[in-house]
Amino acid sequence: MLEFKNVSKSFWTGTQRKIILDQASFSVEIGQSLGILAANGTGKTTLINMMAGLEKPDEGKIIRTSRISFPLGFMGGIVPAHSAAENARYIARLYGLDPDYIEAFCRYLVNIEEYFDMPMRTYSSGMRARVSFALLLALEFDIYLIDEGMPSSTDADFNQKAGNVLHERLTKSTVVIVSHSPVILERYCTRAAVLRDGHLHMFDSLEKAKQLYDYDQ
Repeated sequence: MLEFKNVSKSFWTGTQRKIILDQASFSVEIGQSLGILAANGTGKTTLINMMAGLEKPDEGKIIRTSRISFPLGFMGGIVPAHSAAENARYIARLYGLDPDYIEAFCRYLVNIEEYFDMPMRTYSSGMRARVSFALLLALEFDIYLIDEGMPSSTDADFNQKAGNVLHERLTKSTVVIVSHSPVILERYCTRAAVLRDGHLHMFDSLEKAKQLYDYDQ
């Protein structure tokens, strides 16, 4: 489980204080994937980073009793000068997993042929996104954190394979997706919330959340 208890977070922009969360309390239970709708600039990335433990709240407690992933797209731990193969093996060792398996899994999923053994700094943004998503899926977590949905890819084979793996993972785990678009939430989430003015409004269905979100647009 992931639980926020009276959590507050804000930043000083130079002219005013921007409130991300104001005394927010909510929980994410295993088996109840959550989609959070939030307009651009409202603190989506900050919220997901706090869930992962990458940022600390100003006040309140964040309780983690489950294995929680790094956010999709977070490149911490990845060395651009190293190849995808080298990075996959490094990440595997960090998590105490079999480097051969993690490398093989990512190589199969990403399918970028000889580029997999070249430095990641030579990759296109799409290739880097695919490697990041593959690394996320290669590690088994109880809760997967995704900021703004899946990586955009024109590679139909990758989209299908990655989607199949994610669906398999979700049979025994949970996903939290934070996005400004409800489209991706419809496929993966059973509950939804709207982040607005520092408050997280929780709903039992995406349709109810969309009504509030659309009203603000």
